[in-house]
Amino acid sequence: MADDPILALEGITFGYAGSPALFDGLCFTLRPHERLGLYGPNGTGKTTLLRLIMGLETPQRGAVLFHGEPVKDRQTLHRLRCRVGFVLQNSDDQLFSPTVLDDVAFGPLNLGLKRGAARDRAMETLESIGLGNLAERPTHHLSGGEKKMVSIASVLSMRPEALLLDEPTAFLDDDSRDRIARILCGQNLARIVVSHDKTFLDRTACSLVTIRQGAVTEFTCADAVT
Repeated sequence: MADDPILALEGITFGYAGSPALFDGLCFTLRPHERLGLYGPNGTGKTTLLRLIMGLETPQRGAVLFHGEPVKDRQTLHRLRCRVGFVLQNSDDQLFSPTVLDDVAFGPLNLGLKRGAARDRAMETLESIGLGNLAERPTHHLSGGEKKMVSIASVLSMRPEALLLDEPTAFLDDDSRDRIARILCGQNLARIVVSHDKTFLDRTACSLVTIRQGAVTEFTCADAVT
């Protein structure tokens, strides 16, 4: 059905070695129409939540589901990663090709597109968000804001149905934050945006949530001062 969850976490228990559990029985869903802003203090598990969804961390108990199917092997994890884009906090961890066009074409190549078709899609994606002029630039010559926008483009070129973004405005100036907000507002995709920038979340998310005592809950005014 159209409103069935894209992603679901069911009974997730997870903690890092030597530390108390971040989650104990966590349940969470992301539906096609949802644009969630995940706000809150450090150490509550915001980034870990995204990493659990993407299979970068493995829960001690519970399951991650993609369209109702448990993500339990390489095949189902690959299917999720082809359809859910993850923009990392540090763009240097995401960009590794000689030029911007090569980086943005990398995902479509992994989807099975021929080189020419992948580059055409990459160029189309860059132009659609106003970055066509950067196509032949070496990625290591980009500014911090440009790197973040190219990271987003590299995910959008895979035509995902959901986006996960981890602190997309960290260390960026006002102009870069504004451009990224405009890019996100132009995408009709389910998304979770983790950020300490509440103004940015107010602009790019339809609802705000936080993590309180290991559970994803609705954001309240009291959470703004924690």
